[in-house]
Amino acid sequence: MISLKRTTSNDPDFCRLIELLDKDLWIRYPDTQQNFVAFNHVKLDANVIVAYDDGNAAGCGCYRVTENESIIEIKRMFVMAENRGMGIAKAILLELEAWALEEGKAGAILETGTNNPEAVALYYKFGFERIENYEPYVNSDDSICMKKIF
Repeated sequence: MISLKRTTSNDPDFCRLIELLDKDLWIRYPDTQQNFVAFNHVKLDANVIVAYDDGNAAGCGCYRVTENESIIEIKRMFVMAENRGMGIAKAILLELEAWALEEGKAGAILETGTNNPEAVALYYKFGFERIENYEPYVNSDDSICMKKIF
């Protein structure tokens, strides 16, 4: 059974999952990942979701408020390989959106990569549209930036 927990960026399960996410990103983008390491750190004020499959941490995601206070940026979306295809990423994404709506936010932006087609498909499926790459991804051929208005 899948369950979701709203938590903070210092949650030990979240920290372990993003370590695994970073390893996955180095495999997917070995030539360019070093350019984005500095932007992958999660700030303490991030709103974090950890998903559990029968009590085991299986996935995560978070958001932070952007300079435009009504827009969030979704970050650090990840599902363990053995838990993919179970609807966990969908559940995390929908919970992040619900949380943002509760806080009065109007929309979300995010960045994903060209070597992450499953994420791109998920975001399109849930109403995100491709936009011009925003900083720090402006000159990145590996980046796909997207936006959704709630």
